[in-house]
Amino acid sequence: MATRTLNKSKRKEQSEYYFDYSLLFIVLFLLGFGLVMIYSTSSYEAFQEYNDSAHYLKVQLLACILGLFVMMVVANIPYHFWEHFAVLGYFLSMGSLFLVKTPLGVSSHGAARWFRIPGVPLSIQPAEICKLCMILFLACLICKLGKNVRTWKGIIVMGVAALPHVVLIKVITNNLSSAIIVLGIAALMVFVADPHYRKYIIGGSAAAIAIAGLVYAIVTADSTDGMNFRFRRINIWLHPELDPSDTGFQTLQALYAIGSGGIWGKGLGQSMQKLGFLPEAQNDMIFSIICEELGLFGAVSIILLFLMLLWRLMLIAMRAPDLLGSMLVVGVIGHIAIQVILNIAVVTNSIPNTGISLPFISYGGSSVMFLLIEIGLVMSVARRIQYREM
Repeated sequence: MATRTLNKSKRKEQSEYYFDYSLLFIVLFLLGFGLVMIYSTSSYEAFQEYNDSAHYLKVQLLACILGLFVMMVVANIPYHFWEHFAVLGYFLSMGSLFLVKTPLGVSSHGAARWFRIPGVPLSIQPAEICKLCMILFLACLICKLGKNVRTWKGIIVMGVAALPHVVLIKVITNNLSSAIIVLGIAALMVFVADPHYRKYIIGGSAAAIAIAGLVYAIVTADSTDGMNFRFRRINIWLHPELDPSDTGFQTLQALYAIGSGGIWGKGLGQSMQKLGFLPEAQNDMIFSIICEELGLFGAVSIILLFLMLLWRLMLIAMRAPDLLGSMLVVGVIGHIAIQVILNIAVVTNSIPNTGISLPFISYGGSSVMFLLIEIGLVMSVARRIQYREM
């Protein structure tokens, strides 16, 4: 009798799976905070353009609701199920980029980066589809390569797999930041899968030296006349005050917002820069409004929250039942971490200005929906972690 009870207890223990409530709480808090900041940041502009101060809030709220619904569906589907659609997703995501050049394409601020599905109130950014599908495809590819991913041949195969999306995102949508993120996701996944770090350290050091040399050459150039647009942007990055009414305008306004916030900020809703002075305040530059209204305290709190999110994701990646689950979570870590770092670096003028949103907080329906789908994949991996393995 005692033996039967013990066996039953063991079976019950083995059937209990892990659910990361901390991860869910952090994501929900970021979404809620993002909605509050989007309303605070965009209400003036929304009233001017749509005669509805809550216009951007309503669109973002709809995207969050749809994203949360899909997230919970994905979280309850075994992640190995998606392995069968990795190749299909790879090519469909590549094909979705061409939709921006069709009558379905939507242009904004001179950039054609979205397409609209008839009957759906939200526009879709195909670059976000590419990020999700690349994570799935590269995770499956690493599993198939096995130990070969540690060889130069394996690294080249991974690079070749990511290159078409990187090139097409840049050429078709002219979205350099998304292309960099896709490339960064692939690099991080290969780096984590290969325990031999020396070649990556050497390669990274060489790339850093090359970039520093390029920046130095641009800075020491006698004139910016005839320079490539990207090169002029680097020159303005170092000296935004040289073109305060054009290329350096957004950067200077963002820095004004950050500086005027002080330690504790002006108070929620009290920003001055959002009143038509700072372009894309609710999108790429929302972190500067956070600094202005909530001060250094608010900015540091959000950064710490992102660090907590990445820490929870790292725990799930380390405890995943298999390599596929681990690589899926690593890809999501790479996506979120790179995007957060780039956004904050751009807003603080630590790197040249390039349009990139702050995950879960910036206005953008496509971004938040596909990020939530990625979180759903992570939760699916976490649900397969048994308590006896914790």
